[in-house]
Order: sequence, then structure tokens, then C-alpha cells
Amino acid sequence: MNIPEGKKIYFSSDNHLGAPTYEESRPRETKFIQWLDEIKKDAAAIFLLGDLFDFWFEYKHVVPKGFVRTLGKLAEISDSGIPIYFFVGNHDLWMKDYFKEELNITVYHEPQVFQLAKKQFFIGHGDGLGPGDKGYKRMKKVFTNPFSKWLFRWLHPDLGVALAKHLSVKNKLISGDDDAKFLGEENEWLVQYSKRKLAEKHYDYFIFGHRHLPLEIELENKAKYINLGDWISYYTYAVFDGENLELKEF
Repeated sequence: MNIPEGKKIYFSSDNHLGAPTYEESRPRETKFIQWLDEIKKDAAAIFLLGDLFDFWFEYKHVVPKGFVRTLGKLAEISDSGIPIYFFVGNHDLWMKDYFKEELNITVYHEPQVFQLAKKQFFIGHGDGLGPGDKGYKRMKKVFTNPFSKWLFRWLHPDLGVALAKHLSVKNKLISGDDDAKFLGEENEWLVQYSKRKLAEKHYDYFIFGHRHLPLEIELENKAKYINLGDWISYYTYAVFDGENLELKEF
């Protein structure tokens, strides 16, 4: 992907809209929309790295209520010709084709490699990667199993969405408060994962969300690991101008 002169590429992750309640997340949604309005002036592309919503499930004819301002703004930006790429996170892993059909947003369910200008980027949400977190990895296999999704789809949306929101908040998966501290490079699973990938092939940047903690860690051979933080406590994002990538706060 070439970056026209004066344009930039933006990266954001982990809004968890709807958590812990729709009303409480509304100010965060407003701030996110302000950010989208700001960056659309010079964006060559926008990468959203998952958990935009605290829960998302697409029934055949129903999607979760709310977030119309965010969806409308994304549609406006996409319609203007700015490509948007969405990486499914662990809270919106049941996303199917709504974003593609309604918003013309490309959706990825696995990490992807992009060449942006002359730099190689390895991009993903980050859940289930690297060593450890075996409990979540087992849970993810259950949640993404076609039979599990088929069973859940038989729940009435009022019941299914309410149940999913309750479990999400009860299990404190929205904010990562227990994990939102630097564990040391040797204990950061995504750092270890990045190092393993780097041993196989060179990448200039590894960009992930999921950790809810803004991180910049230098790796070997001038590579860099970036975690984008979140739009709950930090309101951080990354911007790439074709030469350098910066982690910023809005």
C-alpha cells in the first residue's frame, strides 16, 4: 500500500463500546467519533484492531442495538474512499459480514501482513497468540465452533445479548484491570510471539491491541512491538507517516 504525500495511516483498538453499560460508554464513543473526524482529513487508511464493541453477534436479520453514531461515521469515512480494515477481537469474534456488506469494511479473523510504504507490518488483535493463556485458547475454540454459534443463534436476541453482556462484565474482560500493567518483556506473551515471528522473517512493526496497555518495545534488527492501549483509560492510537510510527494520545 502506497501512502500519498501528506497522508497517514492510523491504528486504534479496544473501545469496548457498551461496557460496562451503554450510557457509561457513550462519552467514550463521542470522543472516538471526534478522533475519527480529526483523522479523516489526512487518513490514507484506518486499521481498527478489534474489540470495538464489548459484545457483537450477528443474527441472520439482527445486529446489536446502539452505536449508530460510530457505525454512521465509519460508513461516512468508508464512502469517502478511505479504506478501513477491521481485525476481529475476542469480544466481537462473532462478526460475520455486516461490516463488509453495510460499511464496505474489510474484516479479518486472523493476523495479517501488510506492506505499508516500504515497511513490513504484522497486524492483529492479539488474543490467543503466544505462549500461555491456555484457558482463553480453549474458550475461543468453543466460542468459534460452528455448532456453538448455531446454538447461540437460537436464543432470542433480547436474551442472547443480555446474557453475553452480563458474562462479559462479570468476568472483567472489558478493561483488563488485572492485566493492565507491564509484566516485564519476558512475561509479555505478545512480545514473545513477535520475537518468534521475527526469527522466521523480518518485520518492521508488530502492532496489536488486546492488552489495553500502550507499549513500545524495541526488538532485534530494528523491529518494534507496539500495543495500541485502549479507549477506556488511555485513548491512545498509532500513526504512520510512511517513514515513522508514533504512539499518541487523543
